[in-house]
Amino acid sequence: MPITKYTKRIPSPLDGLSLEELLDEMSEFFLQSGFQHGFQDVGNPHDLEALRQAILEKLVQMGRIPEELFQQWLEDRSEGDAKELDELIDQLIRQMVEEGWIQSQQQQEAPSAFDENSQGTEELPAGFARFELTDKSIDFLGFRLLRHLLGSLGRSSFGRHETTHFATGVEAYQATKEYEFGDTLNLDISSTLLHAVGREGIGVPLNLEYSDLMVRQAEYESSCSTVLLLDTSHSMILYGEDRFTPAKRVALALSHLIRTQYPGDSLRLVLFHDSAEEIPLKQLARAVVGPYHTNTCEGLRLARRILMSEKKDMRQIVMITDGKPSAITLPNGRIYKNAFGLDPMILEETYKEVATCRKAGILINTFMLASDYYLVDFVKKVTEICRGKAYFTTTMNLGQYILMDYLKKKVETIH
Repeated sequence: MPITKYTKRIPSPLDGLSLEELLDEMSEFFLQSGFQHGFQDVGNPHDLEALRQAILEKLVQMGRIPEELFQQWLEDRSEGDAKELDELIDQLIRQMVEEGWIQSQQQQEAPSAFDENSQGTEELPAGFARFELTDKSIDFLGFRLLRHLLGSLGRSSFGRHETTHFATGVEAYQATKEYEFGDTLNLDISSTLLHAVGREGIGVPLNLEYSDLMVRQAEYESSCSTVLLLDTSHSMILYGEDRFTPAKRVALALSHLIRTQYPGDSLRLVLFHDSAEEIPLKQLARAVVGPYHTNTCEGLRLARRILMSEKKDMRQIVMITDGKPSAITLPNGRIYKNAFGLDPMILEETYKEVATCRKAGILINTFMLASDYYLVDFVKKVTEICRGKAYFTTTMNLGQYILMDYLKKKVETIH
């Protein structure tokens, strides 16, 4: 007769842990911006080995594996419990790849130290593997970050960009008005017939005149085009603080909000440093800061050109920065830089571009991550020229300020 043997089940550190929960907990690792604490070499952040270590560190923080086991894994993972743990993490990473959260690329052979043009290249070990976030994971991170930010605001639902104006537009309300030339012919049949009956009395046929026409009013909802202007100068990771990663998190949350709740709106992303360039939102997770100056003028110029190509009722620039303008692009294409103090020529060109944005009907809201008095004066001058808003924030409340500004729309704007 058949015999069934039962063995004692050995619990796993991953019992009850979903990949969504793990991805949410590791969002800071996936969105890191090149910031390092001290002078420790953290290696390539897109290396699968770095991902493996980051997962283990997160499991230690979540209390799923003991610190002693993690230290044993760091010292020797070839035997005992450390080997089983390493195999478990490999299995978890394979599951992340199979479910489409990340994609990996394996380097089979170590490349030569010189390429075919005899130029130096990065020497990678054999078996080196990289990973990249997929669109699925980036969209998920945007959703989770948005939920966290809205939770801190005490909001459970969204609205649309409401104004104080009424129009005969898309969504009808009970209020009606007499038809005027140019209105959408969204007739309120009942009110129109009552007007005609009140004028002529009940009878057949019923004669309708121009003055009898009544149309339903709808609340006017405007569409908005936004350019998120992110400072990627080196100062964003200096002074013992990572200021760029919170900005990336806000960008992902704002992108998810606009795509899901404001389908008529648009969001474009521009990075500015020595110069400026637009990047797709799906590449934001891989963006890092570099040893660059701050060409605020060129960033505003590129953002203005993008917004002028958008056919929206409202146009705005959301600029996140922490430093003074220290570079401009000269007419011949060369970059003029001066990192010492506020250069009068750089300031003048930046103020000119701000004034040009105002003339084009573009609002500039500045979110400042520094509090130096001379930088505060610069931001106040920008705000005065463009009649926008200035928020002096920290990395802790940056997301709350930006979402509150976008959701509430307290700006006296653009009709």
